[in-house]
Amino acid sequence: MKRAATTAFVLVLAGVIGFAALPRGKPVAPPAPQEISDTDTAQFCGMLLSEHGGPKGQIFLKSSAKPLWFASVRDAIAFLRLPDMPKDVLTVYVNDMGRAQDWARPMPGTWIDAHRAVYVIGSRRQSGMNTAEAVPFGEAAAARRFAAEYGGQVVTFSTIPESYLFPDIGAGS
Repeated sequence: MKRAATTAFVLVLAGVIGFAALPRGKPVAPPAPQEISDTDTAQFCGMLLSEHGGPKGQIFLKSSAKPLWFASVRDAIAFLRLPDMPKDVLTVYVNDMGRAQDWARPMPGTWIDAHRAVYVIGSRRQSGMNTAEAVPFGEAAAARRFAAEYGGQVVTFSTIPESYLFPDIGAGS
């Protein structure tokens, strides 16, 4: 009887430990990128995305089923680095301009994970808002070819300088 009680205790204890080791919540799979519609507007300026050429960005937050849209990739990355913006980011997509056949209207299906993209900053190509752009590419070779043609520097997501994203900060000091 004592042996049966000990065995039962060990089994219950193993079950409790096993249950405690289970993940508490399913990891949330990032949503697939969406394509731009004629009514989608840019987060910062509220203007229609369809009225602005060049690469775009979309950010999905845990708190919303719809993405936040950005008329330029630089604006999307700046949004992520601003301290007062939401931090419940699920995923970020940008247009792979190495696969886009038209600068003004990157075609559907060119979205890539912004954190894995390679960027060209400081090129002669401007965003749809006529500002400096962080031009994203899915392959480093495509980024290097773009930089050779249009100038600029090849960087990764994490090495885009704050001074490039926020050029006016400190200008008046």
